[in-house]
Amino acid sequence: MANVDAIMEWTFYEEVDVPRDVQAILIEGEEPQVAYRTVRDVAVVTNKRFIIADKQGITGKKVEIYTIPFKSIDMYSTENAGRLDYNAEIQFWTRTGKFKLNLNKKVDIRKLDRIIASHIL
Repeated sequence: MANVDAIMEWTFYEEVDVPRDVQAILIEGEEPQVAYRTVRDVAVVTNKRFIIADKQGITGKKVEIYTIPFKSIDMYSTENAGRLDYNAEIQFWTRTGKFKLNLNKKVDIRKLDRIIASHIL
């Protein structure tokens, strides 16, 4: 597998409303399930994929959008935050490598775990 984990690690800080502009990139039958605030952006989980935008540069006008389809996920693991940990973690193994999501304590890891499981199992 390729080592994509260096560029494929994000932190979700808190649940937010799904932004309206996401509708422009959804396909037929795709529905947003939940959205999370990242450092400068919002990540959206749909019934088909993760959509994670990465604003770049000082102004943030240049945006790279990562799409991770559920059908490409072979395996995943979840780790809740302990007493001294600030973040919970979800790791995904895909055809192209692995990636990790760090979840702030404001994010319900079990809610996200149920959403993922309902779409890949």
